[in-house]
Amino acid sequence: MTSDIVSASYRGGYEIEIAFAAGQRGVVDFSRYLARRGVFARFRDQAFFRAFQVNEELGVLTWEDEIDIAPETLYAQATGTPLPAWMTEAEADEGEHVETALALGMKV
Repeated sequence: MTSDIVSASYRGGYEIEIAFAAGQRGVVDFSRYLARRGVFARFRDQAFFRAFQVNEELGVLTWEDEIDIAPETLYAQATGTPLPAWMTEAEADEGEHVETALALGMKV
């Protein structure tokens, strides 16, 4: 899949440079996740944040405790492209993911 993650490298602060299966690369600033609660609150610990891995089988960026972010979301953030329609349309009924995307400064 185009948005599958093939490699990632820590750039400093809360930035990770991500390479995708289709050849695109981009830097994602994860500091926007720091205000979030739940599993993303763990990102406030920079040592935890820097301990990410790429799950090559699934094409996702992961952290301990099974924390991950959809590669489509990271692709949109890294490349400045909108989220896939299936992500915004399917969630529009609930509104939660669209509101989250907007709060993160993403195009929907």
